Amino acid sequence: MHDADIRSEDAQFLAGYDASEFERPSVAVDVALLTVHEGGLRVLLVERVEPPQRGAWALPGGFVGMNESLDDAAARVLRDKGGLEGIFLEQLYSFGSLGRDPRTRVISVAYVALVDHARLEATGRPLAELQVPWEGEEGGPVEVEGMDLAFDHAEILGAAVKRLRGKLDYAALGFQLLPDRFTLRDLQTVHETILGRELNKDSFRRRMLATGLIEPTGEREQNVLHRPAELYRIHQASAV
Repeated sequence: MHDADIRSEDAQFLAGYDASEFERPSVAVDVALLTVHEGGLRVLLVERVEPPQRGAWALPGGFVGMNESLDDAAARVLRDKGGLEGIFLEQLYSFGSLGRDPRTRVISVAYVALVDHARLEATGRPLAELQVPWEGEEGGPVEVEGMDLAFDHAEILGAAVKRLRGKLDYAALGFQLLPDRFTLRDLQTVHETILGRELNKDSFRRRMLATGLIEPTGEREQNVLHRPAELYRIHQASAV
């Protein structure tokens, strides 16, 4: 069959095609927007003001429009509900358990977003600290003290933490949680917060310097009471 015949056949088929004859799920995106502050891994949550689960706390999310891609939908949610644009945003996993949303059959494509705390703080959005009840990359739901999480968002956040812990040593994820210039102590704090355990200072610094991911700026901290530490930045050729 020639290409012209195939196109003609397709046109005739599509002209009579009725998508309403088939049940189909709704598709949403949910964004786990994470930052590090005062030794804790923190997340932006939004209180639900309407049923279902009114009063519970949820990740910023929304349904995907018919004319937008998944990435565009996640960026829109991040902009509208997180007040942020142009930050690290990565697709995490798809969550589609039956009954995960009591309204209808909803499949959510979850994303993880990372940002320096100072930039997120400037938006005025309130943050909650995650409590991770498991070690390493064991995985599972996480908790937020004093807050009930809506739907399966505890599982989504658990998957986000597991992803960060799994990629931290070979990708430049930790730098997304820091300002443009940072000390090695700042970087170690980010790693320790994500991993949930202390790291040896000397071996951590040797390992980070050996990766080639960072480079010295030639500058030092200012307005500090202790000896000013050297400032570093991510190497311009490095990528997440």
